[in-house]
Formats: sequence, C-alpha cells, structure tokens
Amino acid sequence: MSGFVEKPEPLQVPGLVHLHTGKVRELYQNEAGDLVMIASDRISAYDWVLPTEIPDKGRVLTQLSLWWFDQLSDLVPNHVLSTELPPGAPADWEGRALVCKSLRMVPVECVARGYLTGSGLAEYEQSRTVCGLALPEGLVDGSELPAPIFTPATKAEVGEHDENVSYEEVARQVGADTAARLRQATLAVYSRARDIARERGIVLADTKFEFGFSDDDLILADEVLTPDSSRFWPADQWQPGRAQPSYDKQFVRDWLASAESGWDRKSEQPPPELPQRVVDATRAKYVEAYERLTGLSWS
Repeated sequence: MSGFVEKPEPLQVPGLVHLHTGKVRELYQNEAGDLVMIASDRISAYDWVLPTEIPDKGRVLTQLSLWWFDQLSDLVPNHVLSTELPPGAPADWEGRALVCKSLRMVPVECVARGYLTGSGLAEYEQSRTVCGLALPEGLVDGSELPAPIFTPATKAEVGEHDENVSYEEVARQVGADTAARLRQATLAVYSRARDIARERGIVLADTKFEFGFSDDDLILADEVLTPDSSRFWPADQWQPGRAQPSYDKQFVRDWLASAESGWDRKSEQPPPELPQRVVDATRAKYVEAYERLTGLSWS
C-alpha cells in the first residue's frame, strides 16, 4: 500500500474546474480551456506523499522551471502561457501557479542520463545495460557515461513506481517518428542543461522530462530540471564509487529509512510526520539548488 498519507481536498476557485491531484501539483482548467498548474509544498518519498510539507518548495520548483524554460527556449518550445494569478485565486498561489497550453501528452517519462546511478546502476550491475543499451565494463556508482543516453520510463500513478522501458518499446507505443523526436529533444535539452549546470559547479547526473503535442509541434511540459525531477550533485564533491551528496530530498529518505523514524518501508503503515530539522534541511537544499543554478537570491 502507498500513495497519499492524507489526500488533500482541492480548493474550489470560481472559473476553474479541478482536473487532477498529483503528488505535488494540482491541475485545473480555466474557461478558455487552458491548464492551470499549481505546485504545492507536498513532498513524496518511497512512493508515499508525506503528511509534512516543505515550506516554499512549490515556489522554488515553479520559479526554477521558469528559469530553465528561458534557457532552453531556442531548443524546444514550452507550455507556459502566463504566470498571472487567475481571477479569484488565493494569494498563496502567487509564485506557484502557471497557466499552460493544453497538450496531447505523450505517455512516456523521457529520462536522460549522463552519469550512472539509481535504477540505471541497478540494471547495469545485473546486465551491463541500461534500458537495453550496452555500456562499458568497469563503471561504478556516479561514473560519467561515455555519452548521455535516453532511458525512457512508463508514467506511474501516485503510489506506483515508474518502470524503465526500452527505446523499442517506446517506438511501439507512440510510433517510430515520435520516439525519435522524443529522444532527440531529450538529449539536446539534457546536454544544454548539463553544460549550464557544470558552469555553476553542479553535476546534472540525470533528469526526466515530459512532452506533449500541440498540432504537430513537440512541446516541453510540466516541471523541468528541478530537484524533484533531476539528480543534482555538487561538482566539487563528485567521487565515483559511492553515493553522491545531492540537492534533493535525500534528507527525507535518509530519515525515513533510519531507526529514529520507527517506520518500516515494507509494512503497510504510512510514514510518520517529519521532524522540523529534516524539514529545514530539505528546504535549504531546494533553495541552495535554485540559487546556485540561477545566480539569484531566494527571498
């Protein structure tokens, strides 16, 4: 069992129809047919959406995504139409709301990897492949790959795992032309972002994107290159052969896996509330990632 510890009730806003509650985002539709995406402060770990929120997390994700969309606009168009609050929206939505173009979403998580870790490492240790792609011998946790690779995954519902799939399976699901366009766009965006991050002392190990279509145009959607969708490592601490320090929710995962939490991942019991020190440390990592990448001060 997993999912929401306490599923929130969506706010009702005049002129907006609530469509979906995700792990982090609430999705609405306005009267013009555009999507209104609200990034909450919810945080998930081990397939659970936790009962404790991380203050400012939704705003950090939204503002960092907007910054990245600007850096990538010459490579691929994105879905953002406006950052203005819809009429009648609560003040708390300021900085976390995006009005977006409604797209025909591609049912694939488009993952790019430049370094070996996570589920990619687990597969490599078994077969010397990642999503069926053969890799050289001798790689370890944190190794830089000879070149970035496209390693797609299926989209999972809240409480379920995304599942890595082969490129051939993506081509079977969405067609050879669309699969080729997804791979090209994913690797182009990853390569640009990796170089930008590297200039700022951050290793972009891997990341996932979502794409949709407007007519025949492929559009970058959802969030992009945030600590929720990417592995960011401090470059000056990168050391292959071990788990890397990272700008994400590792503090949350580590505490939940510790004896102090008293929680057994394998049980059907929901995880407990996070202690304040874990909340504060996690918020600080999200803010630090924003400031180091953008060069802007978070206030």
